[in-house]
Amino acid sequence: MKARAFQAPVAIVLAGLWGAALTWGNGPSGMRLLDRFEATLTDLRVLARGTRLPPDAVTIVAIDDQVVREQGSYPLPRAALARIIEQIAQLKPRVIAVDLLLVDRSTPEDDAALARALGNTNAVIAAAAIFAESRQRLAADGDGPLARLPTAARFLLPLKDFTDQAGVGVVNVTTDQTGIPRSIPLLFRTADAVLVSLPLRTAAAAARQDPSIAPNDFVLSGPDVPTDVGHLLPISFYGPHGTIPTVGASAALDGTLARHDIEDRAVVIGVTATGGGDFFPTPFDPVMPGVEVVATAITHLLAKDALVRNHAVRLADGAVAVLLPMLLVGLLAWRRNTVGLVAIAAVAAIWSTVNVAAFAHGVWLSAALPIAAAAPPTILFGAVQIWMGRRRAQHLADRSDLLQQFQAPRLHAWLTEDPDFLLQPVHQDAAIVFIDLSGFTAHSETAGPNATRELLSDFQRIVDREVEACGGLITSFMGDGAMILFGLPQASADDAVNAVNCCLGLSARTHAWLASLPPQVGSRIGFKIGAHFGAIVASRLGGSHQHVTAIGDTVNVASRMMDVAKSHGAEIALTDDLLRKAGPNSPVQTSGVLNGPEDVQVRGRTGSINVWLWRRGAPTQ
Repeated sequence: MKARAFQAPVAIVLAGLWGAALTWGNGPSGMRLLDRFEATLTDLRVLARGTRLPPDAVTIVAIDDQVVREQGSYPLPRAALARIIEQIAQLKPRVIAVDLLLVDRSTPEDDAALARALGNTNAVIAAAAIFAESRQRLAADGDGPLARLPTAARFLLPLKDFTDQAGVGVVNVTTDQTGIPRSIPLLFRTADAVLVSLPLRTAAAAARQDPSIAPNDFVLSGPDVPTDVGHLLPISFYGPHGTIPTVGASAALDGTLARHDIEDRAVVIGVTATGGGDFFPTPFDPVMPGVEVVATAITHLLAKDALVRNHAVRLADGAVAVLLPMLLVGLLAWRRNTVGLVAIAAVAAIWSTVNVAAFAHGVWLSAALPIAAAAPPTILFGAVQIWMGRRRAQHLADRSDLLQQFQAPRLHAWLTEDPDFLLQPVHQDAAIVFIDLSGFTAHSETAGPNATRELLSDFQRIVDREVEACGGLITSFMGDGAMILFGLPQASADDAVNAVNCCLGLSARTHAWLASLPPQVGSRIGFKIGAHFGAIVASRLGGSHQHVTAIGDTVNVASRMMDVAKSHGAEIALTDDLLRKAGPNSPVQTSGVLNGPEDVQVRGRTGSINVWLWRRGAPTQ
């Protein structure tokens, strides 16, 4: 009885310790898992808040596709950029920020013209911080006031001709794991120097006042602006691309800029042209020009409307992460019935409402940390079930590894004659085919390991025979799927035709095999096939046990074709590139039902792809 009396207090204390441990581990540098979770929840809160009208403070002058066509080149000639700045300066902006890296020399006349234009106005130009790693990291380096600043290997500064005439600010932004800019460091450092960011330098130039920087905020012409640890300014996008007022640079070159768009505003010149390369995803858009990210930060600094995520907010996050799981566990201990569940639901609803309302009013409270702290004590049984499921999936994966020992005889003979084949990567065109069983994972959860292995063995034997008959190479079996390459060990003019024949043969063989299975098995399993033709990089990977592999965008597109086939109810999805390479007489034109081409958006690509869809049936006339 005494032991039972202590269970609830012990559980509450352990829940609080769990929350405290998560808070400690989720410091300013963050946990990768929680960072990704927080990013998703932040996107949802941003979308729930909706588009906001930005303060009337900043205008973007865009180097867009139109001005690039008119000027005939990108980057724009320095003389054209000088004329743009001069035309803007005539309309009396507060400051002109140039979000372009002016690090290379042009003609002396053009450079001199640009230097004069910068010197005749209140201007700020961009520098870049170069980091030793591919991603800039915010990690403590000592205990001083600059300890958590982004530490660059060096600064990439504009030409001295330009820095003598304008202020300089670092243009780097900080993104999360999804690539979305979440904050902008206001200060950067190297081993021997500290530079301010382009947004802060621009805002200071607009206010004509140097900022006063404190450990957790800074003062610039008005109220304090709170910052996160490491002097990070959180970014809160006002809406999709174009929400911040934007005019094309062509209007500056032809003298048609409207005064009300420029006068007494901060003007940011930057690239929005296709192929400019400076683009980021946001919660509103898959692609937003980097200049609009910079303009958003400048607007925050001038309007003092940035999200508040500072030391005090992080302390509040920690308190909630400790108290919320303790409260939920306490409610479970109080009533293990409907009343307790209703009380838990009410607490969760109140916390969610407060969190979303605070975000809507400009306070960025963490959502991921309290959820991660509170969920495990209340869904322990579910967590155990997930763990057991993963153990079972790993067991099946280990068993399927025993089946991944296929090698094409032609490749074996080739390697025997040329042992150095593919030791160095080879760039070439090839056809890539993917096949995958649908519903197999769900079936394997109820079937025993021996039955699962037997099905996989039959399927892989079918694939092996068809690929060998068509002259292809199986580069890998991936559990219930396979990747097949046509073009090795030697490229051939028939690679595309052979790949199409293989797709049809795999479809026929797999369909017949599934039909031969018991109805309770065959009815639960389907298949999908995708294929593409294009450039690949073929090589050998591994140490003592090497295997042939291919990488490149062609492989990714071929893999995505399986999803296209599934989503359109087809057995095979072929890209137009493959079908054109195979020629008008390929057998896919005369067998089954071939529809297309369809313009399909493929995940991971900005552009669309023309796709043909093949289904079993009588060919269309």
